[in-house]
Amino acid sequence: MRFVLGRLGHSVLVLVLVSVLTFALIELSPGQFFDDLKVDAQIGSTTVETLRQQSGLNETPLTRYLAWTQSVARGDFGVSLAHRVPVGSLLWERARNTLLLTIPATLVCWLVALPLGLWLARHRGRWTDRIFTTASSTLVSLPDILVALLLLLVALRTGLFPTGGMLSPGADTLDAMARLRDLVNHAFLPFCALILVLLPPVIRHVRASAIEAIDAPAVRAARGHGINGWHLTTRYILPLSANPLISLAGLSCAALVSGSVLIEVVMSWPGLGPLLVESLLAKDVHVVLGASMLATMFLVTGNLLADLTLYAVDPRVRS
Repeated sequence: MRFVLGRLGHSVLVLVLVSVLTFALIELSPGQFFDDLKVDAQIGSTTVETLRQQSGLNETPLTRYLAWTQSVARGDFGVSLAHRVPVGSLLWERARNTLLLTIPATLVCWLVALPLGLWLARHRGRWTDRIFTTASSTLVSLPDILVALLLLLVALRTGLFPTGGMLSPGADTLDAMARLRDLVNHAFLPFCALILVLLPPVIRHVRASAIEAIDAPAVRAARGHGINGWHLTTRYILPLSANPLISLAGLSCAALVSGSVLIEVVMSWPGLGPLLVESLLAKDVHVVLGASMLATMFLVTGNLLADLTLYAVDPRVRS
């Protein structure tokens, strides 16, 4: 219980510090939401000042931050200045689209990376290992935006997949199965981009952890007793390499929200990415704060689950 309470206290502290830092960075950046209205000759300065006062932008930064924390306690995360709706409902709608894309991509990534990384570790130094290592190093070195743009180029040249959006126009009139096929067709391209971005580093981590475990005395002793093949891998190598992989899996929870931001923007997927970029450019403070807190909550939740899993499976952590 002390371990759980300590980790929960650490998570709450991280959330508070991230909210303070994000709010401070937004405040220190030049400009405010209604500044664009000042250059419009048809809108008077009195109107702009009234809008600022109604939105609470004339208050001190401390007062506005405390008011935002009260809205977090109510669960609405404030009101979006651009959309004039509670930020909580706006984030949930966009986060649902993002999770619809990132959760399957993360699951497929781990289902592929775990056996492939273990297999590469068992065959390290061979030509297959060198080919996969070179390919993964190349993909890791490519920026996310370049991967997305290359896939968009392939889609434009072949015409096999849509190049933007989540559903086709008029999809609301389709039956359930036809709408699902249309959704899968639109999601395929950003899904592939996410796989190409997430998979190589995970494979490299699994391979490195397994190679380190192969040289452990327990594995050498098991091999001396005639244990080989996948039985040796699953019974000895995988448990010995589990600690860093569990921690990495916990960090992957943060990628469920933040890992697809650039890909969503490039491929016009209506998730949190385009909303966050638009809100940053418009200085929509509450939306930026809400999105940052959502990504941080995924991060601290993943770390907490990873710590609890390590506590359960590794006696060294308990001691």
